[in-house]
Amino acid sequence: MKIYTKTGDKGQTGLRGGTRVSKADPRVAAYGEVDELNAVLGLAAGTLPRRRAFAQLRLALEKVQGELFQVGAALSAPAGSPEEAAFKAGTELRLEAEIDRMSAALPPLANFILPGGVLPAAGLHQARAVCRRAERAVVGLGTGAPPAVVLYLNRLSDFLFVCARWANNRLRSPETRWKAP
Repeated sequence: MKIYTKTGDKGQTGLRGGTRVSKADPRVAAYGEVDELNAVLGLAAGTLPRRRAFAQLRLALEKVQGELFQVGAALSAPAGSPEEAAFKAGTELRLEAEIDRMSAALPPLANFILPGGVLPAAGLHQARAVCRRAERAVVGLGTGAPPAVVLYLNRLSDFLFVCARWANNRLRSPETRWKAP
């Protein structure tokens, strides 16, 4: 099987169900942002130490990557279709439980912090920022934005923020407080 199909050579792509749209279509842009998030998340996960203490985080990030494929599938389906509605609300509850678990091991957050720290944490901060961009692209679909996807991406950015803090904490990298000029 060849990887190239040549069906997009004139600036169009197919949505699920066969509808052809411009590659500049807002729906295509939204699932493209989700695809970038998935790639950045894979990069961040690849920088995590191969230690037992990080095994649960690696598994959680891999689960998120699978869920992002489901998000992309929902976004690549025509608005209002059953395929679009296949991504169900409630997926964010697992993220909330992970946020609570990791937050319990962290010092309380009293100030804004600068994104960064050790490479794995910096990568997770970058993934969080890309997640926010993906969320904005999905919200930009207006009434065509699947509510469960918007909710999931919103919670995912919170999860990635806590993951970054947790990685810095576990790798003994101090957080840098933001100081107003």
